Amino acid sequence: MEAFEYQIKKDIRNNPIVREVDQARVRELWRSTAVGGLFVALLLYAAWQHFELIRFGYRLEQLQQARAAEEQVNRHLKLQVQALQRPQRIEHIARTQLKMVQPRPDDAVVLERVRPADPPDHSVVALR
Repeated sequence: MEAFEYQIKKDIRNNPIVREVDQARVRELWRSTAVGGLFVALLLYAAWQHFELIRFGYRLEQLQQARAAEEQVNRHLKLQVQALQRPQRIEHIARTQLKMVQPRPDDAVVLERVRPADPPDHSVVALR
């Protein structure tokens, strides 16, 4: 006779094991997370300030270059105004383009200054 093999099924209970929460470890985890978060926030703040300082430095350099360019244009324009206001240039334009001539000495008329008459001694002024 053949040997019968019996397989015995063992009753295994796979109930989940409920562990007790260690409050001290949870507090330590939260404390470590808070300190790490604070450190990261301070690091980001310092990096932000550093990059803003660099950005403002570049902006300041651009503004200084723009100011130097505008001052150069201003000097050029002042020189141009002085060149346009030269009496020799004005006289040349008056003679050639406007066909003006210089007055002769007998063309000059001297006007005398006329003094207004003194008001009468007893004058009445109406008020509004």
